[in-house]
Amino acid sequence: MLSGFAISCNGQTTDYKVHANIIYRFTKYIQWPDNRQPGDFTIGIVGDSPLYEELGALTANKSVGGQRIVVKKLSANAASYTCQILFISQEESRNLKRIAALTADRPVLLITEENGLAKKGSCINFIIVDDRLKLEINKNNILSRNMNVASELLKLATLITNDNVIANTPKI
Repeated sequence: MLSGFAISCNGQTTDYKVHANIIYRFTKYIQWPDNRQPGDFTIGIVGDSPLYEELGALTANKSVGGQRIVVKKLSANAASYTCQILFISQEESRNLKRIAALTADRPVLLITEENGLAKKGSCINFIIVDDRLKLEINKNNILSRNMNVASELLKLATLITNDNVIANTPKI
């Protein structure tokens, strides 16, 4: 469960164990289409990030809907992305527009960690507000990718549209 989500952060230090745990829990609150790709449930990481190791350790021997979870490092310059979740590190955030365009017709949950990216193509964006980790969710970006998001997750986030903030009152 994601209740009590706001996590205290120490200054600018990012705790990727927390990120990994939250991303893993997204698998319970995001609904992918029934006709999703066969094989493994893949979480891709674009850019060098400690999240790769943290997610790998956390998801070892875990599955989603009968699919084994696999974490892969992917290039920002890849010609395509075959995964259900794609985390774009802060250092690679300049590639969001290209990656969003490459994955626009597929149910790929794009996750970022740079202020303002929920308005620019990301589905879920991690931000730090008053030394606390918060979520921004762009529900329209999720729906346009043929996925649904549980209301429980929406209640924990700031809802964003491509133009502005819809609501900024997460119940944490």
